[in-house]
Amino acid sequence: MINNNDLHDEIGNNHIATSAENPVRSDAFDLTDEQKIESIKGEVEKILHTLGMDLTDDSIKGTPNRVAKMFVNEIFGGLNPTKKPKASTFENNYKYGEMLVEKNITVYSTCEHHLLPIIGRAHIAYISSGRVIGLSKMNRIVDYFAKRPQVQERLTMQIVQELQKALNTEDVACVIDAKHLCVNSRGIRDIESSTVTSEFGGKFKEAATKREFLDYIQMDTKF
Repeated sequence: MINNNDLHDEIGNNHIATSAENPVRSDAFDLTDEQKIESIKGEVEKILHTLGMDLTDDSIKGTPNRVAKMFVNEIFGGLNPTKKPKASTFENNYKYGEMLVEKNITVYSTCEHHLLPIIGRAHIAYISSGRVIGLSKMNRIVDYFAKRPQVQERLTMQIVQELQKALNTEDVACVIDAKHLCVNSRGIRDIESSTVTSEFGGKFKEAATKREFLDYIQMDTKF
């Protein structure tokens, strides 16, 4: 008989996603951000106390509050739907019909299995069906879905799905190449490996279009 703790450890240690959506409870937003910060602050104090830290020391006494504010306002801010960026789109009046690629978008996320950082780059492309989106909005969409406990496969899919809805086209693709500190700094502690995930929609499933996109993201565009 498999112990539930062993099963959960196997899922987490192997970085397996259990759902295409982030597992958020229905009452996730019953508390205000201020109430969440106060609650998390108390829990972090307990953790540090259990570890044997002296919370009267000036260097660490403010840590519980700093961590709580960071969780709610920063690294997990993407859980709050009120912070979702407005994906404003515009008519493609200049009739640009080729692929648009935005590459090397910085990804800062957090692995939901160990709450350690995921750091990497996202590369996005779409082919307009009549609508275009501001370049900075693409960065903001990546940032929004990254700022939550995540699995890289899910993050890649969410970015594509959000742009497909905004642009009213299936012709969207995303590739993410990222390092997971839960692999690099613990466990196997392999500092060289990275994880690549991809999601291709519409025309990007075609070999030639996919190849064109992958060639673009290989280009050296450093300035």
